[in-house]
Amino acid sequence: MNSLNKYNQKRNFLVTNEPRGEKKKSTKKKRFVIQHHIARKDHYDLRLEFDGVLKSWAVPKGPSYNPKDKRLAILVEEHPLSYRNFEGVIPKGQYGAGTVMLFDEGYFESLEDFETSFKKGSIKFILRGQRLKGKWSLVRYKENNWLLIKEKDSIWLYEDIKTLNTSIRSGRTMDEIAENKKIVKNSKKEGIVEGVKISSPDKLIFKKKRISKLEIALYYKKVIKRMLPFVRGRILSTVSCPGGVNDTCFFKKHLGNKSRGIEEVKLSNNKHGKEDYYYIVEASGIIAEVQRNSYEFHVWGSRVDNLEKPDILVFDLDPDERISLAKVRQGVRDLKSVLDEFNLKSFLKTSGGKGYHVLVPTKKLKSWSDLRDFAKNIAKLMEMKWPDKYVSNMRKEKRKGKIFIDWMRNTRGATSVAPYSLRARDNARVSMPIRYSELDKVKPDGIGIKEALKRLNRKDPWEGFFEVNQ
Repeated sequence: MNSLNKYNQKRNFLVTNEPRGEKKKSTKKKRFVIQHHIARKDHYDLRLEFDGVLKSWAVPKGPSYNPKDKRLAILVEEHPLSYRNFEGVIPKGQYGAGTVMLFDEGYFESLEDFETSFKKGSIKFILRGQRLKGKWSLVRYKENNWLLIKEKDSIWLYEDIKTLNTSIRSGRTMDEIAENKKIVKNSKKEGIVEGVKISSPDKLIFKKKRISKLEIALYYKKVIKRMLPFVRGRILSTVSCPGGVNDTCFFKKHLGNKSRGIEEVKLSNNKHGKEDYYYIVEASGIIAEVQRNSYEFHVWGSRVDNLEKPDILVFDLDPDERISLAKVRQGVRDLKSVLDEFNLKSFLKTSGGKGYHVLVPTKKLKSWSDLRDFAKNIAKLMEMKWPDKYVSNMRKEKRKGKIFIDWMRNTRGATSVAPYSLRARDNARVSMPIRYSELDKVKPDGIGIKEALKRLNRKDPWEGFFEVNQ
């Protein structure tokens, strides 16, 4: 049984900002944290790292440096290791509703085997925090009731903890933490995200999934750090849906009115001479586009500051409707094997639709024609190696029972859906970066907003993307 089940069952993570309970591997140096928590009653929470979780005790009066003080410490449910970073306000109606401040943090050393000591009901340990130091003990005297006692040593005299009323990390008082929460809450109420006011924030854009315009803006705010390197400074096209995704949507390539975080550039167009295109320069530009009803983001394979030299190859595995998921996944493996033969490191993401996307960062190809020719040749090579499985020709009659290796995104003026972008379709899926090792676990349309946000807590599967294939 997962030891964090109790923790997860007590919390609604759509409402509270507390971290979801996921067991992690413990480090050699064991951490501890003490959080001042004003909930129904004012108390302090002592948390000690053990076996990938935080063993936790609620200490009503808080720790005392006086060895004569035997402070009640009530054993509560185990918390995830990530909880040691939590400071904020748990909303009303939620378990433990109230303000949480990081009172102290650091490392601790158990003087005997921790597991044995815990079972025995007598844990002796040394704290190496910023405020609490020296030898301490936890002694069980009745079921979940323990006593927290300062052992006598050279540093047992210390000031009263009640005089220490600021966060060890942010420097804020409890009142300041609570006030900041009110400011954030009011901003959300008014629909302000990244300094951009979202009109009609409660309007349902994805009716089937009941996702509002404000929720979309907040989703992009949370993924911006990972998404921005793939959209900033690249010419943009978006899928705009003024009436929501169940109404008429259109592909938008031109900005119209100027807006925050966005710049324009004039480009030659064979049909119309020069036209204004646009690109994002900072995070607020993504939110500004959401405010303008753009919910799906597509980008060029080159940057504005080096427009004629693309740096990303894109392959879209587009299966005939009769093709099984197993064959699509094999298509990804076969494409990767071909790219590996060319010593090219590639990266995988879900499309949010029927297939997968494989991206290859490259600075070796000097022009759009080089990029286009190389991509086409890769697709043709797959067609030659596995003629019964793959096709490089986009015509429908050629694609029956096969997977089209779509190489045509690799031409000047073509775009592909950006990593972390929502798809403007009924089921609100995300085009999400994943590891190749996850291929058999994640469907092409298997990741929605909630799952995407959960994945931000994991290590970035595309870390170092622009540093390979130099």
